[in-house]
This record gives sequence, C-alpha cells and structure tokens, in this order.
Amino acid sequence: MSNKPSLQLRALAALCCLAAASAIAQPTFGNPSPTAGSSTSQQANAAADAAAYQEVAYVNKAKRGPALVVIPGEVKSNNASFVQKFGPNNIADFGELELSQANFPVLERANLGNLLQEVSLAYNLGDAQAARKTMQVGKLKTTQWIVKFDILKAEQIAENKKGFDGRAIGGLMSMLGGGSLGGSAAGHITGSVQTQESAGVWLIGMRYKIMDANTTEQVAQGYKELKMEVGANATSVMGVSQQAKGGVGLDTMVQRLVQTTVWEIDSKYK
Repeated sequence: MSNKPSLQLRALAALCCLAAASAIAQPTFGNPSPTAGSSTSQQANAAADAAAYQEVAYVNKAKRGPALVVIPGEVKSNNASFVQKFGPNNIADFGELELSQANFPVLERANLGNLLQEVSLAYNLGDAQAARKTMQVGKLKTTQWIVKFDILKAEQIAENKKGFDGRAIGGLMSMLGGGSLGGSAAGHITGSVQTQESAGVWLIGMRYKIMDANTTEQVAQGYKELKMEVGANATSVMGVSQQAKGGVGLDTMVQRLVQTTVWEIDSKYK
C-alpha cells in the first residue's frame, strides 16, 4: 500500500497547525521612527521596556477569591503635581484590573451606576445599616468584600546633581602650554567638555483596606512603599552631544503599588 496519502495528511496537518499558531500569535507592530535601529533608539527602547507593564504571577491565582467591589479611595498626599495627575478613580481602575487578574470576581464600578456613591459613603462612614440596604440590590447581593486603595504618601525625598565644565581647566592647559600648538589644541578640546547628571528619588506609599460587605467591619489592611527614580544626563565634547532622560512615571508607580498590594491580598487573605 502506498504511503502517499499518509504523507499528504501529515503535511496538511502541519499546515493547519502553522495556520492556527499564526492566528493566535501576539500582534506585532513596526517602528516608523526615522531613528529606528540606531543606538539612540535602542537605548531609549531599553529604558521603556524596563518601565513597561508586566503581569504579576499571583501565587493563588488558581483559587477563586471572594466576590468584591473596589470603591474609590483617597489621595492624601500634599504634593500638588501628584494630586493634579491622579484621582481616586484612576487608582480604583488599576485595582479592578489587577484583582481580576488574581481571579477575584470583581463587580466593576461602571455597572453600579448611581449606587456607587451610596456604596462608597456607607463603607467610608462604617454605616452597617446603609451598607446592608445597598447590598440587597441586584448583583451586589453576592458581594463579600469591599476593597479600597489609598495613596498616603507621594513626595520627592532626594535629589542629586553633578557636572563638569572643562572651560577653566582648558584655559589653564593653554596657558601652561606656553602658546604651543599642542598645548592650545589640548586646552581647546578640554574646554569643550561639558557633562551634567541629575537624579531625583520619590517615595510613594499605598494603603489597602478590605471591609466585610455586610457589616462594614475591617477584614484586613496593609501598607506598601516603592521608590521612583527619575534621572537625566548630558555630555558634550567638541560640539558632539548626547542626552538621556528617563525613569518610571507616576502612572507606572501607582500600578506597581496596586500590583504589590494585590499580591499580598491574594497570598494572605484568599
């Protein structure tokens, strides 16, 4: 008996597997930047990759957690730039995302409509009667926890700058060279050297609270702090300059804090 049909079937199966794999592959996108592929682009992309969103491997993800609602927390920082950029709803959005990733059934705030304000008020005041009343409405009946995330601290705690200006040393070298061509050239090159470097470090702290949906009593709470560094450097020699600036932004820091606190909730309280 000929084995040709068998070979054809295997080839067809292989093509089907390749087609299926390409269909579910993660999408990729090109880079239309005119500097794509250059060393400048590679350094900037490496810095961006270090700050990009990364999924957290929640230790109890396989275990389904209690049904919950995330209510807007408070931003208690006195830092004006942070307060202008962030509101409680931004942080609650991150909280809903990460708690869902950790396999907690999350009733999104958007589905609560006008009830959200009543729910938030009841639990912020610890009003058990009002809480029980709101929990009897629709999908809220299955809710076991109310969770909130508060920013308690956001402040720049350290800043350091240093630099080098070669003009004074370059002039001195030219003088010591006695007007010779070599001394003048060395002085000119040294005088063209300019370097600057600066770094600032922030501390951002987040508290989470878990409350019983029926009694408003506190089930658990915790606090986490993370450092954020923003830096820049610049170098110029003989008219050739190089500059770099970067660091993790406030958006990323808040998301990482939420991930850190959700990891603790997932590992301790499921």
